[in-house]
Amino acid sequence: MMKCPGGWRANDEDRSGPSPACFMAKKLDVPQSGKVGTTVNMATRYGQIQRQYVKPKDPKTEAQMTIRSNLARVSARWRVLTEEQRGAWMLAAEDVHSRPRLGKSARLTGCQLFIKINCARTAIRLDQFDVPPKVPEFGSNPVGELTISNTRGTITLKLSVPSTPAEHTIVYGAAPCSAGKYFVRHFNILGFLPEPVGGVSEITDIYVARYGVPKAGTRVCIRTQQQINGWDDLPKQTSAIVPKG
Repeated sequence: MMKCPGGWRANDEDRSGPSPACFMAKKLDVPQSGKVGTTVNMATRYGQIQRQYVKPKDPKTEAQMTIRSNLARVSARWRVLTEEQRGAWMLAAEDVHSRPRLGKSARLTGCQLFIKINCARTAIRLDQFDVPPKVPEFGSNPVGELTISNTRGTITLKLSVPSTPAEHTIVYGAAPCSAGKYFVRHFNILGFLPEPVGGVSEITDIYVARYGVPKAGTRVCIRTQQQINGWDDLPKQTSAIVPKG
């Protein structure tokens, strides 16, 4: 595996910890996925890689505990459904497959579909379904580009919304990052898309509530995703750099 120093950031600050390149290397082999011994195989946008296994941290943040609590409550609810209700979920699951992994996917069980739909709804504080909803037809996500203004230090973030999106459109945000960074992996739910006014939806408050006011020169990445009855469409991403005041 390659080894390289942690390096320096553009603002001359020392990068904390070793570079990720110290722990991973591209691998030419048959497609593999998962942990084998002390290494982990995974597919990335650069191809298949192998990295050293590192025990995941468990800081037990409020967001983590909320997700675990939701999963526990939804899973427990499956056991109290009637036989007819569980049968309806199993029938509905026959046409639903898991996300492909190594080019393969499998049909979900009724329990898995129940958890998938209701965890998505509880994440945005909606009631759970006892019977499976119909698969919706999503229109194109109309949420457009992110624009950021800086008026004497007052930062404003707005999304272009030229037409009406689905009833529940969720806004996800990532922490402010380097202006030269375009690929961001970790997004968190900020909230529902605020009601558009004049074709524009201001998301300043929900972003600042999660990450604070972004500094000038940093990039802000936003994703939006429509949800109907627990089903999601593909996320749509946009980003902009915070200008100087």
